[in-house]
Amino acid sequence: MTKKEALLKAAEFKVRLGGYSNFSFRELANEVGMKSASVHYHFPTKADLGAELAHQYTDNFLAALGDPVSIHATGKNPIDVYTQLFRSSLLNDDKMCLCGLLGAQSESLPDKVRLEVKRFFNENLAWLNAAHTVNGEKDPVHAAIVTVSLLEGAMMISKALNDHSYFESVTQ
Repeated sequence: MTKKEALLKAAEFKVRLGGYSNFSFRELANEVGMKSASVHYHFPTKADLGAELAHQYTDNFLAALGDPVSIHATGKNPIDVYTQLFRSSLLNDDKMCLCGLLGAQSESLPDKVRLEVKRFFNENLAWLNAAHTVNGEKDPVHAAIVTVSLLEGAMMISKALNDHSYFESVTQ
């Protein structure tokens, strides 16, 4: 793992634990074993790091999903695949969705981070629209909004109440 990758990994952990303001370059530098000035070599500003973090998270999330048409062609429900990614994040990592957490803080985020968070939701809504379309949903746009809202909300409630059964009950 490169130093840049290690910085992104450490930042993701901290953001998913406590939001955008939950890290400083000094803390990240200590975690990866470098001087804080060296962090600026990879990321001139915290906004640059936050934007790249959200961009990478979105790309990785979408890559893990795959193509909804291909998923449906194998006999699987793409919405189940989508839900499983959220479930894994909550149950295995015990963390919120990075962009869901950042989305709740969007008013206080730097513009470049806010744009990447918007990209996450726009890309997810487009994926869900396609998934609901192949499933034969009559109003796939509405179904996409309901799906992402339900999962982000269920994740938030489960974390707030420290009880993952809330997530499980709404995703049955």
